[in-house]
Amino acid sequence: MATAFGSEAIGILPENYKYLQEFIYRESGIVLEAEKQYLLDARLLGLARDAGVTTLNDLCALLRAARGPALRQKVVDAMTTNETYFMREPAHYDALRNVILPDLIKLKDGSRRLRFWSAASSTGQEAYSLAMMLLEMGLGNWSIEILGTDLCTQVLERAGNGSYTQLEMNRGLPSTLLLKYFRRSGLNWEIKDEVRRMVRFQQFDLRSSMRSLGPFDAVFCRNVLIYFDLPTKTKIIQEIHGTLFRGGYLFLGSTETSLPVGEQFERKSIADATIYEAK
Repeated sequence: MATAFGSEAIGILPENYKYLQEFIYRESGIVLEAEKQYLLDARLLGLARDAGVTTLNDLCALLRAARGPALRQKVVDAMTTNETYFMREPAHYDALRNVILPDLIKLKDGSRRLRFWSAASSTGQEAYSLAMMLLEMGLGNWSIEILGTDLCTQVLERAGNGSYTQLEMNRGLPSTLLLKYFRRSGLNWEIKDEVRRMVRFQQFDLRSSMRSLGPFDAVFCRNVLIYFDLPTKTKIIQEIHGTLFRGGYLFLGSTETSLPVGEQFERKSIADATIYEAK
């Protein structure tokens, strides 16, 4: 008997589950384990209904027949985890403010130029948090570029708009920064131009060659590599190393400290933060 749970009641066919596993891995690199049907139900049933069908089996049929990229991209967007918030993992920002940036300021005093990469930027809070911190440190007259990239087009559009709900503002952002760098726009808060112009966003697949992106002084690739298999993780870390200046820094998520960074990075502890310096 059909219920509101859609494919959970009808049951996705094993061959279709395998098809979605392979499709999601091929398009995004995300590894979908065998027991993750609930994740498919939660993230794809609404998309199926928007496409005019009711089950994941029907959605698979549409994907197989699709001739354009629109539906494929929507599936990728739906399966991408986009959890983020302002000043996430404060120990990293403390390490930047107190140790790393003062050293970089001395090193780059001649060029007065700094470049950073937020490699899984989602809706932009990470990149904008860094920009606000740099402004607070008096670097507004430096040449600063913060590149934010993500595979998901929907979150990149939101990041570029720089508009956030009150709930999003309440997650991690000190009230002093809210009042200084945002203005009211209807029910939302919109980031001011002095912050926005320091950041640019573009779509990028982390499995691609990164030769054209660097060099960067620091790369934030936090809480994203956990979704890839080991060979992909290793390749991405190697590619990121190639985008960093020698002595540049890689920031991984606090749950990713066991990742295979190899001998090309030196692991450092700065107060409560673990950072990786490129050799």
